[in-house]
This record gives sequence, C-alpha cells and structure tokens, in this order.
Amino acid sequence: MTTVSNNSLWRNHVVPFTFLLGLLAAATLAGDYVLHRLNLVWVGRYLGIPGTLLIIGSLVYSLRKRKYITSGNPKTLLTLHEIGTWLGSLMVLIHAGIHFNAILPWLATVAMGINVISGMVGKLLLARSRTHVQGQRDHFQLRGLSKPEVEQAVFWDAVTLDAMTKWRKVHIPIFIVFAVLALGHIISIFLFWGWI
Repeated sequence: MTTVSNNSLWRNHVVPFTFLLGLLAAATLAGDYVLHRLNLVWVGRYLGIPGTLLIIGSLVYSLRKRKYITSGNPKTLLTLHEIGTWLGSLMVLIHAGIHFNAILPWLATVAMGINVISGMVGKLLLARSRTHVQGQRDHFQLRGLSKPEVEQAVFWDAVTLDAMTKWRKVHIPIFIVFAVLALGHIISIFLFWGWI
C-alpha cells in the first residue's frame, strides 16, 4: 500500500514540478540556440532588462500578501507572480546564455535559479502534497487502520512533505541574495557602458 501511495505522490506532484523545471531549462536552451542560429545574439544581451522588470513587477503579490498594499485580488496576483517570475527568469536565463564573461552575473543567475526552484516547490508541491498526504491518512483511517498503522503507511509521503515545508526558509533569503547580486550586476553594467 505504501508504495502505491508514494508513487502517487511522485506522479501527481513531483513529476509536474520536474516537468515545469525541465521546460524552463529546455526553453532557455532553445531560446539561446535560436538567437545564435539567427545571428541575433545581441537580442539576448537586452533580454535581461524586460526579464528583470517582469520579476520586479511580480513582487506586487509579495507586497499584497504582507499587507504593504491593499489593492488587488491575492489569487490573481499570485498567478501573475508565478507567470511573471517564470517568464522573467526565462528571459534572464537566455540573457545569461552560455557565456562565462564575469562571476557576478553568474552568481546572480545561480541565485535566481535556486529562487525559482524554491518558489516552484512552494507553489506546485507543498499545497498539493499536504492535501495528498491528508487524503491518504483519511483513506487508511476509513479502511480501519489504527493511527500507528496509518502513520506507517504514509511514512515516506510524510517525510517528503516535511522536507518540502522548509521551502520558505530558502525562498526568501535566496531572493535577497539574488536581488543584491542582480543589483550589483546592473550597476556594473551601467558603469561599464557609461550610462552613469
């Protein structure tokens, strides 16, 4: 029984998460490849700007969630946050390309990637997995299993869920690291391009 339950958790929650993450990676590689094939590498240089603006714009959800602003439907803002950060991250990743020119932009890119992954964990896995584990507990209780038998039957799902509940402890600090590194990269670009 536990194996079926565990497979269900992976199939229903971990696989969609992995698919979206793989889609982001594939879209990044495809976008970079297309720009190189069409000799439009210069476009990638500027994709960082709209990508960063999308990521910044998506922070309205966080401001609403923490009640710094009161307007806007939280559910709609969450959807815009998810779409904006995914598309913004895609643009920034294409902007980064496969070029290793400097360490600061790559540190910002790595921090952004970790932040995107942690955000996707929170969205795609945590809420669904919590519901799944509780559903499994209810199912086993209805079948007449004792509380220790129920907990044994959902043990691996519960362990997985417990690990995933730590996502906010990673998401917020990594976002701050990403923001600082991205700001450093932007300031250095302004300085080197003579915009300041």
